[in-house]
Amino acid sequence: MNDADVSKQIQQMVRFIRQEAEEKANEISISAEEEFNIERLQLLESAKRKLRQEYDRKLKQVDIRKRIDYSTLLNASRIKYLQAQDDVVTSMKESAAKDLLRVSNDKNAYKKLLKALIVESLLRLKEPSVLLRCREVDKKVVESIIEDVKKQYAEKAKVGSPKITIDEKVFLPPPPNPKQPDSHEPHCSGGVVLASQDGKIVCENTLDARLDVAFRQKLPQIRMRLVGAPETSRA
Repeated sequence: MNDADVSKQIQQMVRFIRQEAEEKANEISISAEEEFNIERLQLLESAKRKLRQEYDRKLKQVDIRKRIDYSTLLNASRIKYLQAQDDVVTSMKESAAKDLLRVSNDKNAYKKLLKALIVESLLRLKEPSVLLRCREVDKKVVESIIEDVKKQYAEKAKVGSPKITIDEKVFLPPPPNPKQPDSHEPHCSGGVVLASQDGKIVCENTLDARLDVAFRQKLPQIRMRLVGAPETSRA
């Protein structure tokens, strides 16, 4: 084999090696591009997933905040609504209490009322001996009707006349001073308090106490009038 043939074979080998190298490089380039695309897609999907998770998290936070704000506003509205109801009820009671103050202005009517209150208290206590307390301004009126009270009680209870001792040391609070309408001093609109001699049984029959009882008993009806009757479901 001469030099020309050797040179020709060498060139063929070089071309073959170069072709294989180019093919291998091309395969590597294609493989690298595919891996790059796969990695890029994975990174893109991961980023999208994180964004969706972050969006869902913030959306939940917004929803929770809306619920909290709504609940806060609803509770505040309920409190205002209940406070408005209480204000109306309090106003009604205060108005009724002012009307009670005028009861004792009618001397004859108040005298009959005191008599009825004392007899009622005696029938509740059913004690042979009682201690009676009244306002100091009512002391003379009570003294003037005490015998009639004993007689009425004895006839209704079908027992002997009870012993009624008027407490001349401790009186019920006086009526409020019209010159000091905002005074917080204890006051009494009228009526009496009777107790057994040992003080274990007490019957508070003042006008103020009766007003409190009446309001407690009628409070559900009063509130029903304020809010209206609930709608009944239709079949």
